Amino acid sequence: MSHPKEKKKKKIRLTLPPEEYMHSGHLACQGCGATLAMRYVLKALGQRTALCIPACCWSVIDGPFPYSSLDVPIFHCAFETAAVSAAGLKAGLEMVGDHETTVVAWAGDGGTFDIGIQALSGVAERNDDIIYVCYDNEAYMNTGIQRSSATPYGAWTTTTPVKHYKNRPKKDIDAIIAAHRIPYIATANISYPEDLYRKVMKAKDIKGTRFIHIYAPCPSGWKTRPEDTIKLGKLAVQTCVFPLFEVEDGSTWKINIKPREKKPVDEYLKIQGRFRHLTAKAITFIQEEVDRRWSRLLKYEEASPL
Repeated sequence: MSHPKEKKKKKIRLTLPPEEYMHSGHLACQGCGATLAMRYVLKALGQRTALCIPACCWSVIDGPFPYSSLDVPIFHCAFETAAVSAAGLKAGLEMVGDHETTVVAWAGDGGTFDIGIQALSGVAERNDDIIYVCYDNEAYMNTGIQRSSATPYGAWTTTTPVKHYKNRPKKDIDAIIAAHRIPYIATANISYPEDLYRKVMKAKDIKGTRFIHIYAPCPSGWKTRPEDTIKLGKLAVQTCVFPLFEVEDGSTWKINIKPREKKPVDEYLKIQGRFRHLTAKAITFIQEEVDRRWSRLLKYEEASPL
């Protein structure tokens, strides 16, 4: 019999499965968004999953050979070959009668937006039966925070120093992949795990090429506090810097979360050291660009077939 003054323990309602396919012992930095992305994606895909990982943060995070922090098989491949390696692995599995294993190409933005875009385009054009996941931390973080074409306007990196910060917009990889008219594209965010989980589960049940673009903050490269990773993810959506949406067959666009009151982009920028040098004029320019892209996305959704 419990003491009358004892507080009853609150029941914790799990919104994701309790099973874990990623374990302790990985080599990620504190607050790493890419690590959360992997954990959530594997919860959705389960044990019957094989990963193709090119050179990127995750080729190190997983752990030194012969050890691995993941409870699924991994094929480490060349920087530019994540997509085609995954397609080849899927074809090989089917040749030996395995039609159940989900094959995932797991690459960073450098290996997706830049070095691996030719292989990704080829796989998408053929509609090969893989899931391609890009965890996007907006620079080549594994090799020392160099600029990629995913790096946003105004950002500091080691190759775009403060006096010469990046003066070009982030490449619109989602529109590029949508032009291939693959069955499914989705953007996701580690700060919205239920949305991410739902999209991966949906992709799992679709045949053909599926592309999941995950926002994954990097405290080391963004000059942020590790404890601000989740806050950053939420601000990215609330400011419309990184909207959450789905595209089916390259033509049907659906926005998943529309902020009731869109927050100013400055709230997102000011907690990142990589933007600390920006002038008010530069911030105004970024706000205008975010507003233009959000307006365009709304028009895509409005023009989508019912």
